[in-house]
Amino acid sequence: MTEIASFFNRKARRTRLGQWHTNGILREKIDRQAKYIWFHAASLGEFEQGRPIMEAIRRQYPHYKILLTFFSPSGYEVRKNYDGADVICYLPFDTLFKVKKFICLANPAIAVFIKYEFWYNYLSELRHRRIPTYLVSAVFREEQLFFKWYGRWYLKALKCFDRLFVQDQASAQLLAGVGITNVSVCGDTRFDRVMEVHRQARLLPAVEAFIGDGRQPVMVAGSSWPQDEDIIIPYFNEHPEIKLIIAPHEIHREHLMDIESKLKRPYVRMSETERLTVTNKDCLIVDGFGLLSSIYRYGQIAYIGGGFGKGIHNTLEAAVYGIPVLFGPNYQKFREAKEMIAAGGAFSVINENDFKERMDTLIADAEFRQRTGSIAADYVRQNSGVTDKILREMSLG
Repeated sequence: MTEIASFFNRKARRTRLGQWHTNGILREKIDRQAKYIWFHAASLGEFEQGRPIMEAIRRQYPHYKILLTFFSPSGYEVRKNYDGADVICYLPFDTLFKVKKFICLANPAIAVFIKYEFWYNYLSELRHRRIPTYLVSAVFREEQLFFKWYGRWYLKALKCFDRLFVQDQASAQLLAGVGITNVSVCGDTRFDRVMEVHRQARLLPAVEAFIGDGRQPVMVAGSSWPQDEDIIIPYFNEHPEIKLIIAPHEIHREHLMDIESKLKRPYVRMSETERLTVTNKDCLIVDGFGLLSSIYRYGQIAYIGGGFGKGIHNTLEAAVYGIPVLFGPNYQKFREAKEMIAAGGAFSVINENDFKERMDTLIADAEFRQRTGSIAADYVRQNSGVTDKILREMSLG
């Protein structure tokens, strides 16, 4: 069905075309004398969870090379030149012939699947060849097929893993209930990733010039959608005591113009900061990718977008800098968001009035704002170290 869909869907077509090149890439680039650890990430989010493990292996076990595969173009196109892997390609569809061909050409010594990847033919063939296979940063929920009376066939895939590294105790308990006990509760590798990003955060002269003397609190709105902007921007327009840095999730022309149409205070786009002065502006619009994780360091309050849609984006990228985190109501599937709320380092807002009340308190009470931010940063630090736990239990030799 996916092959048929490729004729009509641009994303599916790019996936199909990328898969056609996989065997050629493997024939050309795989060193038959080397030992490879194969990491598979469905897309960009899963890659970020696997990245700390890949980079730790590069440092601690340099005799291994790394093969990285993606299923989605949104992951492959962004990270196809990632220098932490030796070979990068698409993963072919999970048909028996393609699976056998791929594993024969890739010849991995170890396989690592990230979070939600359960390809039965791949897992079965790896088990048949006695190649150690791991699942990392996984989360399981009661509504998944594995735990339904009519979905027990899918358990065959889970039983192919040598070890499953899960994020929480609830996942381990669900698995134990269906007879899977080769499980370790290690946490989420994203905590390690944001700690590393924090250490490597870039200095951004344009942002520093925009902030000026630092007397005005700065709110950073990251990965915002129009529903988020509809509550953020009216508040910003009416509160000259704060500055706003807004990094929308989508930066196409129409979205940027929509943001600008709502602003009633002076603004400038990041792409224009080299030719326009920023010191007299109140809002900085980030119209490029790759800067947000470093921009959070300049904020006193963070708002994370997506919570009025399918779900919030990465809250940890902001929390690691010790600033309070706000987001919309759709956060229930995100363990870190629930735990930060419970700890007092984050807040969910359900509408414009709720947002106004939270912001008024955070702006007026600097001590409360700092205390809340410290709770957020402590939460990230306390949950880091996951990568080392996983590596200790993998058979790397």
